[in-house]
Amino acid sequence: MKYGYNKCLFAGNLGRDPEVKYTQGGTAICKFSLACNEKRKAADHVEWVNVATFGKLAEICGEYLHKGDPVLIDGKLSTSSWEKGGQTHYRTEVVANEMRMLGEKQKAEEKPPSGRSLAPGADDPENGDIPF
Repeated sequence: MKYGYNKCLFAGNLGRDPEVKYTQGGTAICKFSLACNEKRKAADHVEWVNVATFGKLAEICGEYLHKGDPVLIDGKLSTSSWEKGGQTHYRTEVVANEMRMLGEKQKAEEKPPSGRSLAPGADDPENGDIPF
């Protein structure tokens, strides 16, 4: 096989608030952990995934994501290594190129008044429907 394919897709909940840092060049880097729950016969299992995002996506993650939020992460697997105290250490993480927030969070002020229809065009006078 001449070429390989490196793609990961994870859905889970943030294990901690994202941490955003900036490089000297001004590029945003956001890191967080993702808890991916899996049902097994004996008990539930949680696989922890380290996630890194860069640039505009990193800024978005840092602003809108919080501990416990459900997200879908699409990216590639990346392993880095470094020497410390004569030992080689490794870190594997998903470098995300896409993030999608899952679930619905509505603030009380965003909810429609009770009894009001949310059907598309229901309140649209051009639609010809009368809203009462």
